[in-house]
Amino acid sequence: MKVLVFTGLVLALILSSRSSLAQDKIATPTTMAVWPGKEKVWNGFTLYDFPIAGVDAYVVTPKTAAAGNPWIWRAQFWGNAANTDVSLLQHGYHVVFLNDGDSLGCPGAMGRWKVLYDFVTSRGLSKKPALEGLSRGGLFVYNWAALHPDSVGCIYGDNPVCDLNQWPRSSPEWVKEWTKLKKLYGFKSDADAEAATMNPIAELEPIAKAGIPILHVVADADKTVNYEKNSAILKERYKALGGSYEEIVKHGFDHHPHGLTDCTPIVAFIMKHCGGLETSK
Repeated sequence: MKVLVFTGLVLALILSSRSSLAQDKIATPTTMAVWPGKEKVWNGFTLYDFPIAGVDAYVVTPKTAAAGNPWIWRAQFWGNAANTDVSLLQHGYHVVFLNDGDSLGCPGAMGRWKVLYDFVTSRGLSKKPALEGLSRGGLFVYNWAALHPDSVGCIYGDNPVCDLNQWPRSSPEWVKEWTKLKKLYGFKSDADAEAATMNPIAELEPIAKAGIPILHVVADADKTVNYEKNSAILKERYKALGGSYEEIVKHGFDHHPHGLTDCTPIVAFIMKHCGGLETSK
């Protein structure tokens, strides 16, 4: 009897020590979770801003969640070319963002992404989000997909960095970023970077094996993230591995602006692979 009483007391103490994050309501595939943090209004939707893994995370909730609680995970540049995110919110998606932009998709960043992924999926969001990588965000989404191919529904890249040896390494105006990247990735020399396997064009095999579909929106006159040295190489290699790759080319455009004025093709691609409400809410 004393053992039973002691066991009960220990269990009660464990339960009572859970953080407020764990105490909030958990979502089911057809319901909405209650999220922690400060509430804000973002494009007419509720944004929750809370700390996790030492950085700030945002979760924006739809008015009505689509079955399965699909979500898009934006890797970089919160609010830039946001019409795709807003449209997906109207189709029942959550939008998730980790404000970890200075980390350039490094191994440490992937650890923080794992913490956020585990948290939001434990609260009912889909196990296979759409990944959204604008510019250097390509480093994040491809590194994540290569490490966790079973945790991705599709990839949408927008003028994405696909080879860290092109950007920031070969761009003189980005010397500081290159120095930072080498330190974050643990490269002791440029030769280490050339041989790196944690680099989008070098880590496509597990992504293709998992059957993850890819869409890139690219500018063929991009002077920052050169198309021929990034998306064109990734496209060739991914298709050679049997992967599904689609592309929308913005002829004559430079790196900016990102996205499409009419984001319908992007939204349709994401919804084809990750679901969503057919009628906007």
